[in-house]
Amino acid sequence: MTRKQRRLTMIGIAGAVLAVAVGLILFALNDQIVFFQSPTDIAEKAIPPGQRIRLGGLVEEGTVVRSDDANVSFKVTDTVNSVAVTYKGILPDLFREGQGVVTEGVIDARGVFVADNVLAKHDENYVPKEVAEALKQQGVWQGE
Repeated sequence: MTRKQRRLTMIGIAGAVLAVAVGLILFALNDQIVFFQSPTDIAEKAIPPGQRIRLGGLVEEGTVVRSDDANVSFKVTDTVNSVAVTYKGILPDLFREGQGVVTEGVIDARGVFVADNVLAKHDENYVPKEVAEALKQQGVWQGE
């Protein structure tokens, strides 16, 4: 083998090792990836119960119900569809009706979204890109 052939062989082997490493990393992170969905996406897609997703939209007016044991139920809407959400814990200070919210959790067998994390946004400037696009398509975006 000439020097050039050995060099090309080493580059090829290094590239193959790098490709295998990237593939293994992506496979390992597959369980950690959380996809964003709007209420309309959830209504249109058949998302299986137990699949971890992020749900984003606006807290629907008049739907927040608080109980004594730190359970809160409310609906998240994109002005077309709504999804019922339950959450046990302390809500962020900025959480209120009509404001943007992103929740993480799973849909149970009844079709209710059980959130384990709630993020409230104080205005639409900080809404995730996907939520902003969904609101723009609905014609309710009040940002720039």
